[in-house]
Amino acid sequence: MRVNRILLSSSLVVVALVIQVCVLARLHLPGAVPDLLLLTVLGLALVYGHVGGALVGFGAGLLADFAPPADHAAGRYALVLCVIGYLAGLAKPENGQLKSATGPMVVVVAAAVGSTLLYAGVGALVGDTAARHVGLGGLLFTAALYDLLLAPFVVPGIMALARRAENDPLAETTSAKTTDISSGWLAGGTGLRIGGQRNGLRVKAARARGARAGRIKGVKRL
Repeated sequence: MRVNRILLSSSLVVVALVIQVCVLARLHLPGAVPDLLLLTVLGLALVYGHVGGALVGFGAGLLADFAPPADHAAGRYALVLCVIGYLAGLAKPENGQLKSATGPMVVVVAAAVGSTLLYAGVGALVGDTAARHVGLGGLLFTAALYDLLLAPFVVPGIMALARRAENDPLAETTSAKTTDISSGWLAGGTGLRIGGQRNGLRVKAARARGARAGRIKGVKRL
């Protein structure tokens, strides 16, 4: 990974983990805890792709494994986020632009459910049956609900920061250099394309200036 990617990813992961441990975990919401760390990994994976998503997920999960009050085997959450980051990176749009918010929302729900199931499955292998006592069904529902409600306020911003930190955003594609990925999420369902509207207004303004200049020249000749 590039140095700017490592610095940005590390900063975002640390901030997300601190907020999750110090704020979200203390809200005592019924069921699961809103997973801000998971949403951060998803936002970065949708920009960096499957390899970058897996690396960011592994690093974020390993940091969470050692962050207090961790009560599970080290490496458990690192494995979960590594797999989730890799799979989420496969959903990265090829042209760098999200045409609607439906795709990212599906990714968020699938990641919330998948991470909960994978975490519980790995825990069962090492003898941790806490999920069974809490109720796996309730955890799946609340995890998907909380993450889906939090995602519109987190994922677009993470994706925008990741794109701006790139000197050559999505170098393997050239058509997306002037379009922010997060605009597809924010404008999803409205049918609006902010970049296209701006270019259209610029063209109209240029045509108007040209018409005015032509009329002025015609008057001077007369």
